[in-house]
Amino acid sequence: MRALTDTPMPTPTMTVDPQLVSPGFIGFAAVVVILIAVVLLILDMNRRIRRVRYREEVREELDAEEAALAADRATETDADLPIVDEGDDDPFKK
Repeated sequence: MRALTDTPMPTPTMTVDPQLVSPGFIGFAAVVVILIAVVLLILDMNRRIRRVRYREEVREELDAEEAALAADRATETDADLPIVDEGDDDPFKK
């Protein structure tokens, strides 16, 4: 047992120059281009989502206005309607 603990453990040595395996300027440039593309895609996505939300809000407002107009028309009585002469061209002249 003593023989196993007396032998030193070998330490790994660098066989490749770290400067030769680094990405260098080309790798840095590629990462910057990808970063710019991602930022532009995120901005475009936010703009599109905002536009969809705005359109949905406008649709809801228009639907509410249509429903209110339909309810007003349904509650109108004959007394509320304008009197129209058969020979009269403009019913709102009176």
